[in-house]
Amino acid sequence: MAVFRTLEDMGDVRGKRVLVRSELNTPIEHGAVSDTYRIEKAVPTLKWLSGRGARVIVMAHLGRNPSDSLKPVYAVLSTLIPHAQFVADVVGEEAQSAVMGLEDGEVLLLENLRSHPGEKENNPEFAKILASYADYYVDDAFGNAHRADASMVSVPALIPSFAGLCMEQELTELKKGLTPESPSLFILGGAKFETKEALLEAILPRYDTVYIGGALANDFLKAQGFEVGQSLISENAEKAGALLVSGKLLFPKDVLVKNKNGTETKHVEEVGVEDTIVDIGPESITELCERIQGAKCVLWNGPMGLFEEGYVESTKQIVEHIANADGYSIVGGGDTVAAIRELKLEDKMGFLSTGGGAMLDYLVDGKLPGVEALESAPTRS
Repeated sequence: MAVFRTLEDMGDVRGKRVLVRSELNTPIEHGAVSDTYRIEKAVPTLKWLSGRGARVIVMAHLGRNPSDSLKPVYAVLSTLIPHAQFVADVVGEEAQSAVMGLEDGEVLLLENLRSHPGEKENNPEFAKILASYADYYVDDAFGNAHRADASMVSVPALIPSFAGLCMEQELTELKKGLTPESPSLFILGGAKFETKEALLEAILPRYDTVYIGGALANDFLKAQGFEVGQSLISENAEKAGALLVSGKLLFPKDVLVKNKNGTETKHVEEVGVEDTIVDIGPESITELCERIQGAKCVLWNGPMGLFEEGYVESTKQIVEHIANADGYSIVGGGDTVAAIRELKLEDKMGFLSTGGGAMLDYLVDGKLPGVEALESAPTRS
């Protein structure tokens, strides 16, 4: 398991420049942030450093388009950290001037890292410029720790590096998901079997029950000979059948489908060629909620229905049952966390992860490129 230094190991940071890799990749709608969760989770580390007199330089990415700006994120961040500043540059003269002009306790947010090709290319020269900004590096971007980007793996190799508060909490809590207390339940939704095959192979020996929902369930239903109609199927759906021999997998018994007549509930053996499965059905919801009530550890990633199309009933009911259950819960994935926040039940959950793909990758073997970079980072400059 990862061993690295945390903020408490930094010593006196007053007057020191600290480069913080935050996770600020948030959804933007109509030019404004629509979900502030990741920004809120980034703030404690920034305030910890700023409050101790550090000169804080924040770097992060937003979306996949290099032209996406962090200005909407800054609009939210500046309400949480009133003295925060923003510069629409990463490694140019404007950014370097802003960094050198920082005073003790000030916070500066750089523009989207992905606006520079060196970030995704893990360019060593790009990393050197970023590292030159600071005396210390802090990685607080668990949600991006599965990416071998320059800011995640090359910068920490150049200057003394530490885990931020969010990163430290993520790894502490997710470690519980690697060795769950029995009886344990893993709930996996979403789509793309090809991206979850390694995860399923890893968790089946560890968990007592693994419930498959979302579009992912279509692959397993088809592997068992059920008709799935027009439903979304993964590229490697035929491989799903090999995992059935574990005897630990559970699937929906009934589903909500849409067709030319609207929507209706059907048992899985009744699904027709014109149907599209959009959510799990009431019988399945009841069965899953009973499993939740009896589990000591519940780990959940991914909605049970086509969340983006408004099929959220099962996901909301699961949220409410986990909130009222006695077992410990770990929940991740953007849509899943969004549903919990919409119902204002985040305080009823054991732990909400800021990671989607990073959380799933970590649960395979407890390793991530960004975390391994912290482990091997220099202890002094």
